[in-house]
Amino acid sequence: MTFEEKITSFKSRIESLKDNISTEEATKTSLIMPFFQAMGYDIFNPNEFVPEFTADVGIKKGEKVDYAILINNSPMILVECKSISENLDKHDSQLFRYFGTTDAKFAILTNGIIYRFYTDIEETNKMDEAPFLEINLLNLKDYQIQELQKFTKENFDKDEIFDSAAELKYMGQIRQILKDEFANPSDDLVRLILNRGVYEGVKTQSIVEKYQPLVKRSISLVITEMINDRLKNALAKNEDSETDTTPATSQSNSITSDSDTDDAPVSKIITTQEELDSFYVVKSILRTQVPPDRITYTDKETYFAINLDNKTTKWICRIYIKERAKYVIIKNGEESTRYDFETVDDIYNLSDALIARLNSLLPKDN
Repeated sequence: MTFEEKITSFKSRIESLKDNISTEEATKTSLIMPFFQAMGYDIFNPNEFVPEFTADVGIKKGEKVDYAILINNSPMILVECKSISENLDKHDSQLFRYFGTTDAKFAILTNGIIYRFYTDIEETNKMDEAPFLEINLLNLKDYQIQELQKFTKENFDKDEIFDSAAELKYMGQIRQILKDEFANPSDDLVRLILNRGVYEGVKTQSIVEKYQPLVKRSISLVITEMINDRLKNALAKNEDSETDTTPATSQSNSITSDSDTDDAPVSKIITTQEELDSFYVVKSILRTQVPPDRITYTDKETYFAINLDNKTTKWICRIYIKERAKYVIIKNGEESTRYDFETVDDIYNLSDALIARLNSLLPKDN
């Protein structure tokens, strides 16, 4: 089993247990210890994974951090655990105190779902206030899986992780700023754009507020255009590859001649990032049931369909993303149910319904 498969399987474990966990101790035994076991550590070996590690702080003796991971008999990673229901924002100061009293190079704060990774980029032996990496095991990105793999026992390299930590930290902060600006352009960003020759007059507050919606829509269009350009390039490369290796056939989706292309109508369909993100969420949910390459999508003018085996008759769900409403349609028997959502992450809450729909499309065992 690959590391990615292990983490995906562990995500399913969290989803099945999280509603029945209410204490810090239950979070440790049900989620956190099994997580580090999946990372390759012997959680029952006190020479490697030490519970209640002593980290005396100043005049306070007997201070203990939940776990310490030892490398060559020296603490390398401190782990502070909180209950699954806890907000981690108010607990980093406790870990901050522990960090400076040990030889540990990294610290992890977790509630079993969210893991925050810290080190001392800003000042040696003083834990940074902001983590250089934060992951949500229920919403993992591909690059986060790669970074997480560096912390496995098999791949752990202190210097390699530290060298990439600064870049990860600052890129994460910049990415969040860009997300916030794209979602709700700030006055400063709007003024910056207006000053680039868009508006020559005085940029009063009323002018800024007038142009804010236009800036937001323009950003959205630029992102959509960039995504579609990348998709077209990828499809073109794929088609070129197929043309080179496969004899020409009369399939309905084969490449048309130049003369046919000139007269062909321009498609009105634009696949948005939000639709692609929803596809990846559904694919992530269902990959525990079938090979992920069996989950495909078809983009229509009115909806975005996610299918099984690239067959539109085997649609798993249909996603509608409109200006004033976002919802998913999932069929259950002869009935179709609408589920409204605010963000793509909300689709994870439909895991049971999506798996049930997928199973209804799979052949039944005799």
